[in-house]
Amino acid sequence: MNIYNLTRDEMEEYFVDHGSKKFHADQLFSWLYEKRICSISEITNIKKEMLEQLSLDYSFSKLKLIQVERDVDVCKYLFELPDCEHIEAVLMKHDYGNSVCISSQVGCNMGCKFCESGRRKKVRNLEVFEMVTQLLMIEEDLKERVSHVVVMGIGEPFDNYDNLLKFFLIINHPKGLAIGARHITVSTCGIVPKILEFSSFPLQINLAISLHAPTDELRNKIMPINKAYPLKDLISALEVYLENTNRRLTFEYIMLSGINDTAECARKLAELVGHLNCYVNLIPYNETNNLEFKRSSTIQIMEFYDILKKNRLNVTIRREFGSKISAACGQLRSKKEEL
Repeated sequence: MNIYNLTRDEMEEYFVDHGSKKFHADQLFSWLYEKRICSISEITNIKKEMLEQLSLDYSFSKLKLIQVERDVDVCKYLFELPDCEHIEAVLMKHDYGNSVCISSQVGCNMGCKFCESGRRKKVRNLEVFEMVTQLLMIEEDLKERVSHVVVMGIGEPFDNYDNLLKFFLIINHPKGLAIGARHITVSTCGIVPKILEFSSFPLQINLAISLHAPTDELRNKIMPINKAYPLKDLISALEVYLENTNRRLTFEYIMLSGINDTAECARKLAELVGHLNCYVNLIPYNETNNLEFKRSSTIQIMEFYDILKKNRLNVTIRREFGSKISAACGQLRSKKEEL
């Protein structure tokens, strides 16, 4: 077991179970996340006997950083896991702070046709420490604080639900990484039961939906998840989520040339989500040699944008990062593992 798997409450329970004091949980959290120790031997305010027990019960290891690709305001990190599998994370520098997009699984079983991550099937879920230490190691490389986190890298986060929630509790905790809940976003392709469950999660985490098509007919073709949870069910779940949380939704919409970027698609999208408290984030597609999809032209993206605006939707076009690196999600991992 890795020590970075534990929430603050789980640490407290551990110390109490071993006849020690509750406040040691705060002390240990501080050593891990504020002082950023590299070894348990650096801890000075917990009894030696307790530290020896900790070292027997837990590993304090992190991931192995094996490659970094850098471009203007963006870095892409390739990590090796303890079982020699690989995952990616991306740092993006904005005027409001440093945002990191992390992975939640090794591979992905959702099978979205346009996604490089989905081309390589799910191997396993990431443990909590494998998500947490992505952030720790990026901050170490950056020498700056990460202020925003997006769980939108390799994997479907809601397919690793329990570990995901523990990850949120750790990075949000004041003695953890102290990242505000409203600065954390999780993206799902539409696992309806987990959306409903997430609507009762106490932290005000932002929810983004990878939509990418405004009709069942089109979404079935490019996103197999829609066959299990069609748009009617998805929208109904999101209405429950909005009623329970009063949080604004984000709809992610990748612009695929000749597939989902027509004027008709824009009008149907406005009809589908116009009644919801939401905004639509249009995403220029990052092309990859392994998939046949092409990016919509800038003119087509702007025409799509204008139609949504005319239909009174809040809409943005995502700023593009990493034109000189392996920008598509999963692309760096694929390069490494297909050598």
